[in-house]
Amino acid sequence: MVPVDLVTASASGLDPEMSIAAALYQAPRVARVRGLDVVEVRRLVAAHSQHPLLGLFGEPRVNVLALNLALDSLAPGTGSR
Repeated sequence: MVPVDLVTASASGLDPEMSIAAALYQAPRVARVRGLDVVEVRRLVAAHSQHPLLGLFGEPRVNVLALNLALDSLAPGTGSR
């Protein structure tokens, strides 16, 4: 099942955060396009995940910019520039 924020997020592609489920859903495609192991991409998603403040406020999410920068550092020249 496709995570809801992949269907309802803005079409600009400039959203600063996405759900962890959305990032993990895209991990196989990102790994393939960047020539990385999907396990490494999932590890980076986990490393760049932010959890609710005090476990109560907000939703678990991934900072898209930080994740993309980390991905770029692993596979230079394959980023979305």
